[in-house]
Amino acid sequence: MYLMFHQCLYAADLNVSKISISRDGFPKHEFIVELATTEEERSLGLMFRKKLPQNRGMLFIYKSERVVRMWMKNTFIPLDMLFLDKNGFITHLVKETRPLSLEIISSMGNVLGVLELLGGTSEKLGIRIGDRVEHVAFGS
Repeated sequence: MYLMFHQCLYAADLNVSKISISRDGFPKHEFIVELATTEEERSLGLMFRKKLPQNRGMLFIYKSERVVRMWMKNTFIPLDMLFLDKNGFITHLVKETRPLSLEIISSMGNVLGVLELLGGTSEKLGIRIGDRVEHVAFGS
């Protein structure tokens, strides 16, 4: 019962979806992510959260490819930010972002999405540039 209640609170008003991260076409890791598809959802992101379960995250999806700039304002937990091209491939990865920092974190090129995971997850699981996030937003 607590788990179901906790999951409902976690999802708030956002859509929740399952994704996997694969390498060479073989799925390696699965996550449940909140989808941030509107300007309002993307602006709020994971702000004000005190914790993020290891297998959870947030997937920011944009209508078209663009250079994305993020920050950690009002974000209390360290995050790994995975910047994704139109096919879901990780093109840039920033590990262990600093909570509450106003430093700008850039995608370093055009992307269609950003996946935020708990800080340290990419290191722990060996996630790297070139791996692919599989989700319908990226045609998979």
